[in-house]
Amino acid sequence: MNLRRDVFQAIADPTRRAILMLVASQALTAGAIASNFDTARPTVSKHLQILTECELLQQHQSGREVYYHINAKKMKEVADFIEPFRNMWDDRFNKLEAIMKNYKSEK
Repeated sequence: MNLRRDVFQAIADPTRRAILMLVASQALTAGAIASNFDTARPTVSKHLQILTECELLQQHQSGREVYYHINAKKMKEVADFIEPFRNMWDDRFNKLEAIMKNYKSEK
């Protein structure tokens, strides 16, 4: 059974977000990634599988080792989707801050 993975479901999990943070600066093997967690290695492997299926991680083989690294293009797609929401909330907080400053100056 081949499930289609959604990128936002993948990053909803804190362990998968932690894995993305780990490999953001350098490619790591599954063993090196698993050594950062207090869970069983097969559990980390499942997380890696999900992140790879969502194309957030890519694999490359060097000898017998498989290294995982960030797929920057896919991460940019996620960031681009989130950016309008960030801008909207920044604007709302800036307006709220202006209202609060006016309120304080009136007192």
